[in-house]
Amino acid sequence: MLSRPWRGRCHVRAGAPDKARPTRALIHVIFVCALITYAVAVLDAQRGRGGGAAPAAPQGRGQGSPASQRPPQTGTPQQYPPEQVDLGRTRFGAQCGFCHGRDAAGGEGGPDLTRSALVAADVRGDRIGPVVRSGRNSMPPFTLSDTDLTAIVAYIHDQKTQADSAVGGRRSVDVADLQTGNATAGKRYFDNACTKCHSATGDLSGLAARLQGLQLLQRMLYPGGPPRDPNRAPQVTVTLSSGQVVTGRLASRDEFTIALTDASGWYRSWPAKQVRFTVDDPLQAHVEQLGKYTDADMHDVLAYLQSLR
Repeated sequence: MLSRPWRGRCHVRAGAPDKARPTRALIHVIFVCALITYAVAVLDAQRGRGGGAAPAAPQGRGQGSPASQRPPQTGTPQQYPPEQVDLGRTRFGAQCGFCHGRDAAGGEGGPDLTRSALVAADVRGDRIGPVVRSGRNSMPPFTLSDTDLTAIVAYIHDQKTQADSAVGGRRSVDVADLQTGNATAGKRYFDNACTKCHSATGDLSGLAARLQGLQLLQRMLYPGGPPRDPNRAPQVTVTLSSGQVVTGRLASRDEFTIALTDASGWYRSWPAKQVRFTVDDPLQAHVEQLGKYTDADMHDVLAYLQSLR
């Protein structure tokens, strides 16, 4: 065994050549080299080298998400006069903004045009123009003058140029990013925190068939956006300095004014500092809930709501 020559003492006669020392030194060098080779192999395996590429991040997580990928580069860089881009911004907002967003980065049902392969390959409207005039899939055709169409093309390319030069890859949320929750855990959370106001078989029955993905998450966290049921609008009670009490549906509220619409349909307002008032808002529970959610809670409850079909 090697342990005994390393641990024991080697007695050599005076004047005799020492053959043990070179042998032990050679063994020591070989051992160190083997150890270094093994360590490098382990590091290479951890980094994805040595026999294969590093495993890709799973879809929907961090940089593996489709939303984190850089937009396709423009094949033919183009520049347009600022006044043409400004006109295009106005025309695009009026004709296209509802679906594609006012910044062309995606909106209510329309794709992000700054990530469109068609836009990246377009040269001064040779591909965008026919789609606008003839329509495509669910997009209807538009009747535009040549001036307006050219301006819209200019604006889209200007937005695309800005997207190409933007620092950072992530611009939007991909559906896969939201599929990380546990529906069973979400149901437990829902049963403990939400059933005072909501029912999976009542007001939320079939919810996932009406809302999906990011839209569902937004409604879950911020349900006050339109459309809102008038019967669930905040109710306000205002007590005047004379002692008179006025109640109605909250019309507006800020640091200066409190306003309501009374039962007769009259709009009434007062300086906020001159009256006492209380607001009963059924959605206040959602506001308070935002401070209680963890990231895991949000995704778990979303996963449960997505099962309510």
